[in-house]
Amino acid sequence: MLKVIIDFDGTLTAEETQAQPLAEMSLDTLATEIIGTPRDMLGVEYSATRTRILSAPHCYWWEVNGLIASYCDEGAFILNTTTLQVMLRDNLAYRRAVESHFPDVEYDPVVDCTNYLFHRHTAELPLAFRPAARDTLLALLRAPDVTPMILTNSLGDKVRRHIGALELEREVLILGDTRQYEMAPDWGQCFDHPELGVIQVWPVAPNRQVDLRRPVYYEALRSAAADGSSVAVVADTFSLPGALPLMMGIPFFLLRTVYTPEWCVRVVGDHPLGTVLEDFGDLPQLVSPLIEA
Repeated sequence: MLKVIIDFDGTLTAEETQAQPLAEMSLDTLATEIIGTPRDMLGVEYSATRTRILSAPHCYWWEVNGLIASYCDEGAFILNTTTLQVMLRDNLAYRRAVESHFPDVEYDPVVDCTNYLFHRHTAELPLAFRPAARDTLLALLRAPDVTPMILTNSLGDKVRRHIGALELEREVLILGDTRQYEMAPDWGQCFDHPELGVIQVWPVAPNRQVDLRRPVYYEALRSAAADGSSVAVVADTFSLPGALPLMMGIPFFLLRTVYTPEWCVRVVGDHPLGTVLEDFGDLPQLVSPLIEA
């Protein structure tokens, strides 16, 4: 049995069409419920921050527990999250307002705030599936010895509701609450790199390194394979869902989108277990050799 684990946001959905509405809703909530700053002012600061970080994307990232979860340019939603985090951290008044609004934190007030905005407002976004999403899932559901699963950092209720709109023949399994972004500085697990030896941080390109210390995601992938199934992961971004599977010996398919950085394409394309997926509709054909193997 092959389990094809497919990321939801950005892989099944056209995230690039949803990023701006998500940013607008997040700024509305910040202005009216969390910070109390005029919405127009927040919009100007958001735009300026976004421009600044895109001028040097290797210097800005989504930070969790002091570690880099993802670089700002890896995804449309990731760029929004990073922009909000930088904007909130750089402005002392904003940071204090966020700290006041999120007194009991899981990570830190800014990360908890951006997580809250993401999960709340992505649940409210209109559906925007990629054109090949339904046919691809149907082909995988009909293929012998294949089980598609949907990968998400959410708890799964949002994804299950949205997937229902595709009217598939049967329910697709959800691998939820995977917390690909949850970084653990004290986690001791190491990985064998064929050239670098034992590592926890993978230098992948000039000025770029991907931290592999993601224990919740690691255990989610292990649990998916616990019944003896082979596993493959498909996603539109690299650091969050892709680097760890490759270092675990799991094939990874990177969906090239309008926002995919070339450095991600190069890293995945150069890895023996990596495949750059130019069209999501090609996925059933590309995973078929993994079943035979």
